[in-house]
Formats: sequence, C-alpha cells, structure tokens
Amino acid sequence: MAVPGRRSTGAREGGGAFRIEPVSRVADRVAEQIRSYIVDEDLAEGERLPSERRLAELVGSSRPTVSQALRSLAVQGLVTIRPGSGAYVLRRPASMVDASIELMLRLEPDSVGEAAHLRFLLELTAGRQAIAHRAGDLEPLERALEGLRRARGSAAEWIAADTVFHVEVVRLAGNRFLTSLFSSVHTALVEKAYERWVAGEQAPSWLTGEGFEEQIALHEPMAQALAQGRRREFERAAIAHQRALLEHMDLHLPGWDRGL
Repeated sequence: MAVPGRRSTGAREGGGAFRIEPVSRVADRVAEQIRSYIVDEDLAEGERLPSERRLAELVGSSRPTVSQALRSLAVQGLVTIRPGSGAYVLRRPASMVDASIELMLRLEPDSVGEAAHLRFLLELTAGRQAIAHRAGDLEPLERALEGLRRARGSAAEWIAADTVFHVEVVRLAGNRFLTSLFSSVHTALVEKAYERWVAGEQAPSWLTGEGFEEQIALHEPMAQALAQGRRREFERAAIAHQRALLEHMDLHLPGWDRGL
C-alpha cells in the first residue's frame, strides 16, 4: 500500500515509468495466500479448494496467476490438481527447513547434486529402518502408488503424487524429523528440477506413452520390497530410481553409488 506524500519505490526520477513486479513474484504471493487459507480454515486432506475463479476473487488476482500459484503448491506437495475437477488439499507438516534448503539452492546452484544425493541417502536410510522395524500401515503407500498411476501426462499432478509417494516411503521409518527433513529436501529439489514443466504446463516425454510405464516400474518395486520386508530389493529399487532422477536432472555424480 502506498504511503501518502511519498514516491513509490518503483518509480524512476524524472518520469512516470515504474517497475512492474514479475508475474512469478505475484504468483508466489498468491501461493502464500492460498497456503494461509488452507491453514486458517484447517482444511482436511482431500478437501477441494474453491475454483480458480473464486480463488482469484478471494486473493484479488487474475485466474492465470492463481493457476500458476496452484501449480507451484502442487510442486511443494501441498495440493494435488485433478484435471477437470480442481485442486485438492494434501496436508504435510510445515518446516522451516524448506526455506533454508531453497535458499541454499538459489545461492549455491552448483549444490543441486549434493541435494539430490542427500535426498537419496535419507530415503535409503528410511527404507532400511522401516524394513528392520517391520513397517506398519502400508495402505497410505498403496494409495500414493495409485495416485502416481493416475498422473499420466500431467507434470503438476505427477510431481504432487510423486512427492506423496516418497514421503510415505520415508514416513514408514517412524521418525517425524527424518520425514520432515526428507520432505523439505525432496520438495526443494523437484521444484527446481521441474519448474520449467510446471510453469509452462508441459509434460515431459517420460510422462507419456512407454516412458510413463517406465516411471511406474521404478516405483512399484520400492513399495513391494517394503511390503515384503526385503531390504536388498528395496536398496536395488532405490538405486534404480536415483539413477533415473539424476538422468532427468542431467546430473553427473561419479561414484555416488559406491559401497551401497
């Protein structure tokens, strides 16, 4: 809000031009408003958000900006977008770690490979712990796997479903701190890796045709190994998934799988 009697910080001396706030920043602010709405209204997981048109009215923005904000929230795993139906809430614990990891990736973009490796080590450790302690309720993991199968052709929907699946894998270790840390690293990583597809509403080739089936085939063995308590099979599945992730991100980390 402008302060009476003061020049807007965006104005330039000697002219009427002003700096237009980038659309991405506006979408970020709208995403924050929607996040606050979900928290303030205590919306339950699976609850449908108002339509994009109604959200645009609530936050005082345009419908395209709201759409971009929702895609950003899908990357974070806070909502899932169902084409033709709308956006639905996915509840996950808030974490201050999110901002720290995102900031580090922005300040040190060459650290993305290290973030990818950390994400892998956290998931590998969690899977081993879950199997050692005989993982409990596997139904959420099965539902998450079904969510992946329904995400064909939609980058935003796939990213949201993929986040839920991997967080459920880690949750089986029974350590909330491990789950929260993994969720933060995973979210920041995929947000950076897939932002061009989310922003452009484009689906990468591996989300269609045979490529999509290959993606499902990377996740099913992880769920099966956890259900059957087979540690070595889980480790092999986790390594195969990591190789595919590094390939998608065009990352080359020599020796990352030594000693595993």
